[in-house]
Amino acid sequence: MSGHSKWATIKHKKAALDAKRGKSFTRIIKEIMIAARSGGDPDGNPRLRTAILAAKAVSMPADNIKKAVMRGTGELEGGQIEEVMFEGYGPGGAAVLVNVATDNRNRTVADIRHAFSKNGGNMGEQGSVAWKFERKSQVFIPIGKATEERLMDVVLEAGGDDIRNQGDQWEVLSPPEAHEAILKALEAAHIPAEDASIAMVPKDLIKLEGKHAAAMLRLNESLEEHDDVQNVYSNFDIDEKELESLSA
Repeated sequence: MSGHSKWATIKHKKAALDAKRGKSFTRIIKEIMIAARSGGDPDGNPRLRTAILAAKAVSMPADNIKKAVMRGTGELEGGQIEEVMFEGYGPGGAAVLVNVATDNRNRTVADIRHAFSKNGGNMGEQGSVAWKFERKSQVFIPIGKATEERLMDVVLEAGGDDIRNQGDQWEVLSPPEAHEAILKALEAAHIPAEDASIAMVPKDLIKLEGKHAAAMLRLNESLEEHDDVQNVYSNFDIDEKELESLSA
């Protein structure tokens, strides 16, 4: 229905790499702990319910999930984690949002600022780039698991906004409040979701080429590698052939 962004491709490859090296466990545990602060019952806490579904999707043991919830609610020690969103600009003027979960804000601020400056970007003030993004339900589905027409029938009725062809995946975008309804509709239609989250989706894309494209990918990788980083969002776009060459 609209636009093609290479960001989805990068996000997908990162998720596969994270799963292999176990970083996804750490990220999801932190998300469960933060979400559980608003209540330890997933039936009454949509964010916690989504986090637990993500944990189950990567085969996280039930005991790990239970302990993360208890740390978040304060029943167990170790839940003193702060959630912070940093903003900045990458090479070529691309807007960047960095969502972190940290137990040492000062250390993390210094690390994120260093990652920006080392890779041709700079940290911004709060609100400097957030307006370039929208909070959305974002669901990825393998391209071969459903036709566009079938997906439209299922997700639009459940409250979905948009379906985008991202090459090897369909990207379904919806209002955050429709997230669970979309997932339930897909499940009922036997259409498997490969990844699902509430994300910050760029309103418009900025095309990067050459040295700016290479530097932006280095910045993205540097940020994603940080242990406290939960998610990185950006509005850059890179030509498919150039992206493949730089990612090789």
